[in-house]
Amino acid sequence: MKHLTILALGSRGDVFPNVVLGAALRQAGFRVRVITFENFAPLVNQFGLDFAAVPGDAEALLASGSGLALLESGQNVLKQVRALRQTFWKLTDGITTLLSLPHLWQTDGIINQLPGGLYGRSLAEKQQIPLINVAVIPMLRTNTFPMVAFPSWPAFLPGYNALTYRLAEQLVWSGFRQSVNQWRQNVLGLGKRPFHGSFAALSHTPTLLGFSPHIVPRPVDWRPNVHYTGYWLPDEPNWTPPDALVHFLAAGPPPILVSFGSMAVRNPQRLTALVVRAAQLAGQRLILQSGWARLGQARLGQAGLGQPDLPSTVFALDYAPYRWLFPRLAAVVHHGGSGTTSFGFWAGIPAILTPFLFDQFYWGQRIQALGVGPAPIPQKSLTAEKLAAAIVTAVTNQPMRQKAAVLGEKIRQEDGVATAVRLIQQIVG
Repeated sequence: MKHLTILALGSRGDVFPNVVLGAALRQAGFRVRVITFENFAPLVNQFGLDFAAVPGDAEALLASGSGLALLESGQNVLKQVRALRQTFWKLTDGITTLLSLPHLWQTDGIINQLPGGLYGRSLAEKQQIPLINVAVIPMLRTNTFPMVAFPSWPAFLPGYNALTYRLAEQLVWSGFRQSVNQWRQNVLGLGKRPFHGSFAALSHTPTLLGFSPHIVPRPVDWRPNVHYTGYWLPDEPNWTPPDALVHFLAAGPPPILVSFGSMAVRNPQRLTALVVRAAQLAGQRLILQSGWARLGQARLGQAGLGQPDLPSTVFALDYAPYRWLFPRLAAVVHHGGSGTTSFGFWAGIPAILTPFLFDQFYWGQRIQALGVGPAPIPQKSLTAEKLAAAIVTAVTNQPMRQKAAVLGEKIRQEDGVATAVRLIQQIVG
């Protein structure tokens, strides 16, 4: 039995698709180990995969002062880098400490989640084994659109799009270079990576994209080693909905869901009141998913979304699988994480994005361009009145709803997990 190692370093939206892929590879006859942060142990164990824990909690970092600064950075790349140095880049020592354990090197292939591709690439080089990069957002160099963390408005400048990838690569490398090079030299016995060009090999490495060409048309300058597969969406068939949720859904027309994923906020009570007010102005029933504010509430000692004064038209939800929930909704309001966005496309319902940072702005632009949702409303400018107007549009605009439904049919015809497994079998052998 061949052994595969998946390196997935990020938030839940980054890790969950890789776990879904790992579970499918296990069913296909591979033994699969997932290396990710220790707080994701329940998720990995749920799918029966081997687990190696990196010390640290990436999501808890988002509730720290520096994490909140990161979430409030918008598309200001310099602020993002400054906040990253105080959050995720502090986890590098824990990553290299874990990956210095020789038994973790014993594998037949490495599946490496981008953008954290520096560790897996070095392990594959050390062991002389196949390396497969995977991504759930478009991050490979192209002249067609800028790196997702950068604004698109200066795109008319010659060479701007290509430049954004070089800048992003160097900024990322600046946070990892010392840690990676020390690990390569002192543990792996490899040479240092150069100051420039550490990401150039991505253009030639087999890369699987866990999204659809219906959403991100293929740039003409991507090489044949880049493969679209379709989305890797989790399914939890053994999950049973709570009676209260079933009764709420049956008591009226399909509601709106508001969920901000793992995004923490400084004042969750204020944002809760804003969202409830927007739903009331729009005349819509509302499901509030409490997970988005839990970290911020814990940090600030505030009451949360389960507060008893919520009106009867609002249901406070802790958790429900999106594959089950989204088809029962009229529309969804969310932060624009790649995972939540993909479920909105799959379900064929309009989405209203309120992006915080990074690729969330990109997905908001794609939703608007595809005509399956209103223009995104950045968190910094979110008001009850703006959100209410967007909700009314999402619920009543029939051409928009029809486009979303048609797109959903196309997405559901793709079998992203099966396609990815087939490609990995071809590469690993």
